[in-house]
Amino acid sequence: MPRFREEIRPTLTLAAPIIVGQVSQMLMGVTDSVMIGHAGTVPLAASSFGGNVFGVFFVIGIGLMLPVAILVSRARGANRPDECGEYLRHGLALALFFGVLETLVMAALSLQLARFGQPPEVLAIVTPFFLLIAASVTSVFVYLVLRQFAEAMGHPWVPMFIMLAGVALNAALNWVFIYGHLGAPALGLTGAGLSTLLSRTLGALVIFLWLRRDAAVRAAWPQRWFGNYSWARWREMLHIGLPASGMLGFETTAFAFSSVMIGWLGAVPLAAHQIAITCASLAFMFPLGLSMAAGMRVSRAVGAGELHRRRPIAFGAMAIGLTVMGVSALVFLSGGRWIAGWFVHDAAVVVLAAQLLAVAALFAVVDGLQVIAAACLRGITDVKVPAAITFVAYWLVALPLGYALGVRGSLGAVGMWIGIASGLALAAVALTTRFARLTRSHA
Repeated sequence: MPRFREEIRPTLTLAAPIIVGQVSQMLMGVTDSVMIGHAGTVPLAASSFGGNVFGVFFVIGIGLMLPVAILVSRARGANRPDECGEYLRHGLALALFFGVLETLVMAALSLQLARFGQPPEVLAIVTPFFLLIAASVTSVFVYLVLRQFAEAMGHPWVPMFIMLAGVALNAALNWVFIYGHLGAPALGLTGAGLSTLLSRTLGALVIFLWLRRDAAVRAAWPQRWFGNYSWARWREMLHIGLPASGMLGFETTAFAFSSVMIGWLGAVPLAAHQIAITCASLAFMFPLGLSMAAGMRVSRAVGAGELHRRRPIAFGAMAIGLTVMGVSALVFLSGGRWIAGWFVHDAAVVVLAAQLLAVAALFAVVDGLQVIAAACLRGITDVKVPAAITFVAYWLVALPLGYALGVRGSLGAVGMWIGIASGLALAAVALTTRFARLTRSHA
């Protein structure tokens, strides 16, 4: 226990600005939901649909970029700043390539959104919004790589402030473009997409310029950006990134397809789902930030040859995550209606959203546990079996059960959420057990 307590403080020190940065990123979505919700239930439902389709591509890209944090942390643990810079350079090349590729795929998909069977009033307004947020994905990936590099090098605070500034800028631009202030036309949902694109692009530019001028990372800053790439490094990154992308993709697509199925039930269930998933995702940012810090610290311990520290780092982070998510669960249970009323004034949407938040309270704890366990497994480069675990949990358990209870059964959107909660619980138990088994020999 003393070893576990010793590792909690440095994990929290690294995690605190990461958590604030993650919450700031999520607050951009919350701000959009609140401001779009005030424009009407249909725009809110359309933002839910478009955002969830975009989220699949977004999370797949996040998985592909995650090796930057793991490998830079390991190189830093081995005292190899030149290797840190090479992983940054190769990571940015991957970010640009996959960002452009995903933008083109989403542009083609925008012509086929009617195939998802959403309400006609939602389909009538969603395409411009979807295309604008699709155009922002390259900036998101570039920012993510640069942020992970900074955090892995032990400098997480400036990225946090950049994210906070991005939230403020996004809200200000929403006020201008959604409602038509300062002489701009009132673009409604499309205005929210334009605000997102502008704020994300500026954020990527600002963090690059800061790192370029920061003396603290000068030894690891690449001397050249293009040419002389190493296929071995790209293979190493993809060896981690592809399964990690699969893990995140299986979970995100499960949520996205559950959203699509909820959309079959009508605009009110879809709007309620958007409110509840926004709140649950905001709470999830706390264990997500902890997981990033824990994964980087586990990886750095591996690079330094200190294998005995892996379990104290990981289980200390899990204990913190369980505590935080327990508090979130109590907030969702006790204040569901008040929270939902903050987003929208439609009484039917408020009642249903409060019911969904009650289910979110039940799975919040296991959701936090599974994301920390998955990150710690990535820290020891165990990614293939965890990817298989998440596939089973979300696609063979969560979605079929949610469909049976919510679409075929009588529980509606609540049934879909019960199915997702069951998948999260299975993933949490399996991933935590696997990490404990793989690290037992050096405990």
